[in-house]
Amino acid sequence: MSRYGDEHDCEPGRTFPALPPARGRGFAQSWWGRAWLRALEDAALDSAAVKAGRRLARAGGVGAVTVRPGRVTAVVREPGGAAHRADVLVPELAAEEWGRFLDLAVDQAGHMAALLDRELPPHLIEDAAVSGIDLLPGLGDLDPECDCGTWDHCGHTAALCHQVARLLDEDPFLLVLMRGRAKDAFLAELHVRAGAPRPVAHVREAEGVDAAEAWAAADILPPPPALPGLPQSPGTPPSLDTDTAPPPGVDPAALGHLAGRTAVEAYRLLAQSLSAGPRECTGVTAAQDAVRLACGTPPDAVTERLAAGSERGRAGLATAVRAWQVGRESALAVLDEEWQLDDVALARACGALEAAWEADERPSFRRSGNRWTVLGEGVQLRLGRDGRWWPYRDEEGRWIPAAGPDGDPATALASARLAAEALGPDVDPG
Repeated sequence: MSRYGDEHDCEPGRTFPALPPARGRGFAQSWWGRAWLRALEDAALDSAAVKAGRRLARAGGVGAVTVRPGRVTAVVREPGGAAHRADVLVPELAAEEWGRFLDLAVDQAGHMAALLDRELPPHLIEDAAVSGIDLLPGLGDLDPECDCGTWDHCGHTAALCHQVARLLDEDPFLLVLMRGRAKDAFLAELHVRAGAPRPVAHVREAEGVDAAEAWAAADILPPPPALPGLPQSPGTPPSLDTDTAPPPGVDPAALGHLAGRTAVEAYRLLAQSLSAGPRECTGVTAAQDAVRLACGTPPDAVTERLAAGSERGRAGLATAVRAWQVGRESALAVLDEEWQLDDVALARACGALEAAWEADERPSFRRSGNRWTVLGEGVQLRLGRDGRWWPYRDEEGRWIPAAGPDGDPATALASARLAAEALGPDVDPG
């Protein structure tokens, strides 16, 4: 593994929103913050780059900073508007070094007391350095990477280092995180090694990142994995057919049907979200959902409950299921609603009907609201509020949706006639 922790790039770190400009103040108030900046000055071959970075950081050019094991990252924006991703890599401590560091902390009562109060005592850092364990970076420990192409520290990585010094003033435990341990994980290991009862894990409040900063820092973390493809078919719910008696009031057959229809609806929504087509409205009422659940072959007891829930009765529910299958909510609205056209809508509809056939081929219609019934054929056209024509056919005195809608009334009527022919000659004309 690289000493800079490349394998940790996918591990969660901490992201800090951009700090305000540092005008009129130094960048490091704590001795560990100043030690961090000394490591930058010792590592940079060009002192001009350090000065340029100080100016950039002082002007507020450093965006959100992400601290992860072995790496700190930010997007640094120049005064002219150009933005660059800057990274500074820090070597992680080996497992053996962490063990010695924890032993050192446990051996000193003062160190242990401070750590239990979630403070990182300066003397512990000094004592660890004497033992050859460096939390603070030394010469050559701050390795720069920047997409501006500079191989050494540039103004962008120097600006990031200056901003990190300010963050270290607020939380020296970031040194522990850079070296390979999150604060809570480090303290948990400390309790285990000391034999002390482990406290309830501390939950750090989400700090939040300004939306503009989050957008600016979008390239800091690796892109998310690609979405999985659509499965071949909806999932199959587990079998509820067991030897164990169900609890009172639980109908296994009804529950199994509900699970199956839920899987079908989830599959449809997934297919819709993965497609580039228009999104349908998903605001379904309880009565509409009863129709959706009645699709398929529900048990008789379930059908009775759904018929009551939809307020349609069994025959009306069967018709509504046919409508749902050809057009979901829109088809149900056309099935249920008979509405009167205003003068403009009526003129537009009549014009569409006249243009759809030659004069000698045009069927004879009887109109009632938005419904045009072809005389003597047992077929009907219904005009939806969106201007599409829905084909219907007569089946034992009940108008049944024949197919999906079409913008051309002639095409819709052809679908209705094909459906009527499939029933045979015994159907009463409408």
